[in-house]
This record gives sequence, C-alpha cells and structure tokens, in this order.
Amino acid sequence: MSQADRWMLPEGIAEILPADAKSIETLRRRLLDLYHSWGYELIIPPMVEFTDSLLIGMGRDVDLSTFKVTDQLSGRSLGIRADITPQAARIDAHSFPRAGANRLCYAGQVLYTRPRSVHGSRAPIQIGAELYGVESLNADIEVISLMLETLVAGGIEKIHLDLGHVAIYRSLAEAAGLDAEQQESLFALLQSKAAADIHRWVTENVDDPRCAQWLRALPDLAGGSDCLARARDAFVEAPAALEAALADLQRCADALARRYPSVELFFDLSEVRGYDYETGLVFAAYTPGHGQALANGGRYNGIGSVFGRERPATGFSTDLVALNQLGQDAWEEGGAILAPESDDDTLWQAVEALRHGGEVVIAALPDGAESEVRSRCDRELVKRDGGWLVQPRG
Repeated sequence: MSQADRWMLPEGIAEILPADAKSIETLRRRLLDLYHSWGYELIIPPMVEFTDSLLIGMGRDVDLSTFKVTDQLSGRSLGIRADITPQAARIDAHSFPRAGANRLCYAGQVLYTRPRSVHGSRAPIQIGAELYGVESLNADIEVISLMLETLVAGGIEKIHLDLGHVAIYRSLAEAAGLDAEQQESLFALLQSKAAADIHRWVTENVDDPRCAQWLRALPDLAGGSDCLARARDAFVEAPAALEAALADLQRCADALARRYPSVELFFDLSEVRGYDYETGLVFAAYTPGHGQALANGGRYNGIGSVFGRERPATGFSTDLVALNQLGQDAWEEGGAILAPESDDDTLWQAVEALRHGGEVVIAALPDGAESEVRSRCDRELVKRDGGWLVQPRG
C-alpha cells in the first residue's frame, strides 16, 4: 500500500469532522430528550452479538447486510449489527422485561455489508424508538406520531407519509392458496410495481377467479385519501383480516390528519416492505429532494418469541446523519473566547466561571501552536483594574 492510499477509507465509510459532528451530536441529544419526554427509556446495546440472537426473526435482508466474524473466545459466529431493532427486542424479552408497555429508545452506529442506496453510507447512525407489549392501534399511532415529531425536531419542513399494511397481501395470498415459492415470486413482482407482469402472473397461477381479481387490483390501490374507499369497493367479501387492516389504516390516517394537518398522507396497499417479519401497519416518511425514505417503521409482533417471550411490538428508526444534513435548522457554532498565557490564579477562576456559564474558552499555548484555534476566537480575556474582562478581539 502506498503512502497516498493509507488515509483512504472503504467505500461507503466516512468520518465526521468537527462542525458536522457538533451538529449531529446536538441533534442526537435533542431527539433523545424528545423521546424521554414521551416516556421512552434509553438503551445502549453492544456493537456485536452472537448471530444466533442478532439475526433470528428479522428476515433475509438484515442477514445479508450483516458482517459476520468468528469469536476467538467461544468459536461462535458474531454479527456486527446492521439494525438495532432486534437488539431492543432481545432486551425487552430478556434483559429488561416488563409485564406491560415497555418504551425503549436508542442511538448508535450500525454497519452494512453493502450500502442501501447508490452512494449511501454503510455506517449510518441509527436513532429510533420501540414500543413493546401493546397490541392496540393506539401504540402504532403513538410511534408514527413520535417519528413525525423526530423529523420536525430535525428541521424537516415538508413531510410525505406513506402508510401500508402487510396483512392485506398476506391475507390475499392465503386466500389464494399460494405456496411459499409462489408467494416469493409474487412478492418480488409487487416490490417492482410491475402491474402488467403481476396481472400475467396471477392469470397463470391463481385459479379462484375472485382471489385473482383481488390480487390484480393490488397494484392500482395506491394514492391519496380516496385510496381506502377504492379498496373497500375492490375487496368486497374479502377475508376478515383484510377488512380489519383497512379499518386500521383509516383510523390511523384520521388520527394523524388531525394531529399533523400539514403532513401529506399516501397509501400503498401493495406495499410488502418487511413482509418477512413485519405483521401489521408499515410506514415510511419522505421529504422532497431525498429519494430514499428518511424514516420508516412498522409493527412486528412476535419477534420476542425467539428469546422465549412473545410480545406485540412496533417502532421506527431514522439515519441521524441524513436527518442532520436535510434539516433546515442546522447548528451554527458560535464564537469562542481566547484566554492569554498566564499563571495568574485569578485568570483560571475567570475562565472556569465562563465555561460553567456555557462559554467556550480556549487557552493560548506557546510557540504559536494555537494559531488555527485563535482564528475561532471572536473575543478575548484581558486584565483590567485587577480583574479579567471579556472584550471583542481587535
């Protein structure tokens, strides 16, 4: 490796320098204080865990995104987390169990084997919240509301919220008698939103004309407030689980429209993101100019069963770095105060008083070593009449 190559970082891995680091840390603290005000308690899970607990129940996507290494102490496989959600589920089920509702929040770096999008980060800072132990739709509404509050606190002015429900596709696939291979094929087509291919596949694989009609309707059931009405017309006499899912979507949308009238709601009833582990409402938030979801989440009941404690669960997460970059109220660093070189004890006392009052005070060092630091200082401490005063730098 040449000397010029030694400073290079792997693709998708970036360092965060002082100005951005301060802004990101300020936002992190603001969001964790927000979650605390809603009753969510902070957890700090480890960066690595045994893959037996880190990957079980979270689907193939998380498995493929996870770096795996061998633990030289136990010989077992370790995973470097690509998602904090399964760790929170383990904590709820085993380390910090509660009989009723358990509200947990977190903020930490995760690592992906490959970026989730073109030029995306492989080491985002994930921040989010999870609510365990409550089956009620009120829990989903609370979590979605907290997600929207997160974006508002991050300075996102225009929010577009997508709502879906995995029970819609799951109940139709079950009614049509699709086997695992057929479900996987149709799942892939629905993800690609290829309506013509979906119609062709349904014609070739579904014998029941009523089920075929329902499945063909799925790709067209996306849009604004009229989407749910069109769905009720399309799914006459559909399975009860589907009707319940539509009712949940309507109730959720009504509550969110009252709370956040400026948020644009969009429904996609063929949404199957997270189908392999999510069980109910799924949601994602977007903002103009950013092609990927800025925050997303959903209900994933039963994940705790792999840890011996099955629990209802819903939650969301976002990328703190991306949120900081897109926010409209970026943190701006204020000036600092330069303290001169001196052994005067009264100077030390003055500096300490200023720092305790929230000021940044930088002590000058000999030999010109602080020339760059001096440029940050818009004020300085000067001695006058036996005391130290702050004045603008000339």
